[in-house]
Amino acid sequence: MKCIIIDDEEMARAIIEQFVNNHPELSLETQFPNAIQAIKYLNQNEVDLIFLDIHMPDFTGFDLIETLKDPPKIILTTSDRNFALQAFEYDFIVDYLVKPINQERFNKAVTKAANFLIAFSSTSHTKDKKEDHEKEMYVNIDRRLVKIEFSTINLIEAKGDYILIKTTGKNYTVHSTLKKIEDKLPKDTFLKVHRPYIINVNKIVDIEDNSVLIEKEVIPVSRSNRPELMKRLNLL
Repeated sequence: MKCIIIDDEEMARAIIEQFVNNHPELSLETQFPNAIQAIKYLNQNEVDLIFLDIHMPDFTGFDLIETLKDPPKIILTTSDRNFALQAFEYDFIVDYLVKPINQERFNKAVTKAANFLIAFSSTSHTKDKKEDHEKEMYVNIDRRLVKIEFSTINLIEAKGDYILIKTTGKNYTVHSTLKKIEDKLPKDTFLKVHRPYIINVNKIVDIEDNSVLIEKEVIPVSRSNRPELMKRLNLL
């Protein structure tokens, strides 16, 4: 089983790493000192199991759980017994390990996770973070993950090392690349019409030969992208 470790304490990560290395059925892909870094990884990679601490600064383990669309199995590792009842409200949390953890108890939790994976393998499906049916995406702004619903986005503009996401009523500035943002967007709704611009085609108010109007903003359309835009709008 491919797994990752998420814990803000270096020593705690080292202990879990040793337990993982001692278990023949586990393969440690990587580890993270905070949940935000882990979410970025999970948006692009699949794992079978997460060893997750609860108490972490800025973004807790439960914050991460609420963020993940289709989470893998999770084993919580924490020094706090008080969240056990809350933890088992989630069917993908298979065990709750209270620190300090020993190898025997760790192995029992892994066996439980493996049994869950076998039991549900017939109904499990491969995650695809870019599927068009998704309704929102998360972006990292000032070390916080902010949810933005696709239906509210008017356009996205690249400005140097930053991306400006213009939505209905609010703009967001994100330190990212246009390509990374584009990869998160549903392909049937958004289209790159010019080198620095991606638009929500459903938000177009008017169209000229080489530009579109979205709300009160005129967006240029490159010659190479115009045919695809016309196709999307059934204007060919």
